[in-house]
Amino acid sequence: MIKLTYCLTRLPHLSREAFQDYWFNTHGPLVASVAETLQIRRYVQLHSLPADASAPLRASRDTPPEYDGVAQLWYDSLERLLANRSAASSEAAALLLEDERRFIDFSKSPLWWGEERVILG
Repeated sequence: MIKLTYCLTRLPHLSREAFQDYWFNTHGPLVASVAETLQIRRYVQLHSLPADASAPLRASRDTPPEYDGVAQLWYDSLERLLANRSAASSEAAALLLEDERRFIDFSKSPLWWGEERVILG
């Protein structure tokens, strides 16, 4: 399996609470509705806690600004995903991208493909 990891930063006009509410209650169900078409096997949202909860940890490492959340999506393989070039999958991907424009600051939200290597658990 491969995983898409997407570190999300909200658009400036949204509070963290509004961002996380929209992401969970609107975008999450939208992803679920097209998961089969896009071959998504698992989708998890990691919602960050208020900034003061992580401040001491971040200060100990001199890290960049925090993210508002992280999306993790699992797929069977990159090859199968790339082979899924149907009109339905293109429409589903466009639908998600259009919705993401409503709440994600793309310029501050990196994403990448990776493969898990479990060390513990």
